Amino acid sequence: MKIIPVSDPLLCQPLPLFASRVSAGFPSPADDYLEAPLDLNQHLIKHPCATFFARAEGDSMRGRGIFPGDLLIVDRSIKPAHGQVVIAAIHGELTCKVLDTQRRCLMAANRNYAPIPITDDCDFRIEGVVTASVRYQCSP
Repeated sequence: MKIIPVSDPLLCQPLPLFASRVSAGFPSPADDYLEAPLDLNQHLIKHPCATFFARAEGDSMRGRGIFPGDLLIVDRSIKPAHGQVVIAAIHGELTCKVLDTQRRCLMAANRNYAPIPITDDCDFRIEGVVTASVRYQCSP
């Protein structure tokens, strides 16, 4: 998993947002009016100083809508809770999984992967809670 710092200058650029919605069905005439510039930081990053990005690999989280290559937005300031998607370090390796506090394990969102038990003797740490994912490619 690749960690990407939040301080990328491109992330600080507000972008235009069209006032009309884009039809995904029958096309409608385009609106020439723009709303105020859209800053994705306001929508996706609540705690900038505690946020980092990571790139997803593999297919273990497909059931939660996380696909290979997706950019994960991870907040270290959120207290991890049961059922949340987290980035965890286990035995020195980072993984993205669902936290199961009841069974004390990390769960994949794909039946092909076994749960990862969290035992008292394992080297385990939660790095943050995944708050969003960004997909770059819409085609399958």
